[in-house]
Amino acid sequence: MPGTAYTAYYLTGEGPANSAAGAGRLSMTEPAVGFVDSYLYDPRRPVPSLGGTMMNTGGYDGPADRRPVHGRDDVLLFTTEPLEQPVEVTGPVTARLFVSSSAVDTDFTAKLVDVHPDGRAIILCEGIQRMHYRHSLTDPEPMTPGHVYEIAIDLVATANVFLPGHRIMVEVSSGNFPRYDRNSNTGGVIAQEHLADMVAAVNRLHRGAEHPSRIVPPVVPRWELARTGGGSRCLSEAGEGFRRTWAGRPTIRAWS
Repeated sequence: MPGTAYTAYYLTGEGPANSAAGAGRLSMTEPAVGFVDSYLYDPRRPVPSLGGTMMNTGGYDGPADRRPVHGRDDVLLFTTEPLEQPVEVTGPVTARLFVSSSAVDTDFTAKLVDVHPDGRAIILCEGIQRMHYRHSLTDPEPMTPGHVYEIAIDLVATANVFLPGHRIMVEVSSGNFPRYDRNSNTGGVIAQEHLADMVAAVNRLHRGAEHPSRIVPPVVPRWELARTGGGSRCLSEAGEGFRRTWAGRPTIRAWS
C-alpha cells in the first residue's frame, strides 16, 4: 500500500522472556545489550495450537485468546508498552530471528498478537520454520548443535489496527500441535517415528546488537479527517476521535 514502511520491532528485555511472567519487551529501538533466551522443547508436551488461520480444531480456530498458553516456560513473549497512538499493520509480516539448538533438527515458531487493555491476547498471524528445511524443501540440511543461525519466518499476512491502549506482542516457541507435526528433534523422518523415538531439545533465541532478532511488520500511515474540524492529518498525530474513510465511505471511530 502507498506509504507502507516495513518497520523493525526488536525483541529485547533485561532478562528471560519465558512466559507471561518474563521480562521480554518489544521495542523500535535497536538493542545495545545481548541476551540469550533458552527453553526446553519437548515434543511429548508441545505447545498446543490455539487460534490462527485454521478451522475445525474444537472451537480454538481464528482469533482466539492466547493467554492459556502464556504460562508455559517454553513460550517466549515480547510486548510493547501500551500504545499511545493507533498503529496499522496491513500486509506480509516476517520474523527475523537468530536461533540455535542442542538438536540436529527442530522447529521455531513466531506469532503476532494484539493484546487488549483487558488482557485478551488475540492472535493475528503466525509462521513456522523447520530447521532441516531452512534452505531448501528438497535438500534437507541438519543443524550443527550450538551454532547460531539467522532465519526468516514467514507469518503470511494480516490487516489490523492496534488501537491506543493495546500492546503489540510477539510469541516465539517451537510447537504448534496439531496444526503442524511435532518435530522429533532427531533429524529422522517424522512420519515414521514413534513417541519413544522423540528427544527433547534445548532451543535458544539470541538477541541484542550482534543478533538483532526482530519482527518486521508493514506499518501503514493513515490520513484522517478529524471529527472536530476540517483538514487532514496523519492518524498518528490526530488524538481522540476520527472520521475514518474506508473505500470512500466515512465512518466515526472513537479510539478507546
